[in-house]
Amino acid sequence: MRLAVNIDHVATVRQARRAREPEPVAAALVCELAGAQGITVHLRGDRRHINDRDVELLRQVVATKLNVEMAPTHEMTGIALRIRPHQVTLVPEREGELTTEGGLDVPPNRAAIARAVTELRGGGVRVSIFVDPDERQMIASRACGADAAEINTGPYTAARESARDAELARVVTASRAGAKQGLEVLAGHGLNYVNVIPIVAIPEIVELNIGHSIVARAVLVGLDRAVREMVALLGR
Repeated sequence: MRLAVNIDHVATVRQARRAREPEPVAAALVCELAGAQGITVHLRGDRRHINDRDVELLRQVVATKLNVEMAPTHEMTGIALRIRPHQVTLVPEREGELTTEGGLDVPPNRAAIARAVTELRGGGVRVSIFVDPDERQMIASRACGADAAEINTGPYTAARESARDAELARVVTASRAGAKQGLEVLAGHGLNYVNVIPIVAIPEIVELNIGHSIVARAVLVGLDRAVREMVALLGR
């Protein structure tokens, strides 16, 4: 199973002081050297952490895969078509949210999402859609022309112990549905060094996007070690 490291929170530390460090580009290189097979960033409308300059530089230096999360807006698709990351992941974006709070609801927004997918794929950019663990979302994502779907593991990671097995089962069912649709199945949100282990056991999932827990551990043990430890867990 591949690991893509989300380095948004490296930029969050930088922006807390409006400083020049820590440098997200440097962090990306460390992650790749430690075994990460992808780098993920979220270019938000308010540019609260990652900014356009970061994405432009990352596209030049990332040797594995640069995945840029963004809302399916005309502004963002225009940026993506200019910079051409390896992959764009379409995500919902709500004003005032601390982090992404759920997956895109694809069926009622199919026209706008399909437009973004068509434009991006037409420009040579691979497209994934971040969705909640629901078979309907997988079917709708494929109908929009997406190459992949990333399952939101947030409900699973936030669930109380009594409800965790049920939430894990939803992820399993959605993963199978996505694979059946011919989608590459990815997953992420809220995963850490403990709750990731049952997710690693789901054979349909080929890649995880993990950020906060890795950056948080890096504060204590260093980024290289934090990434290597997660890579080892995904290789179990």
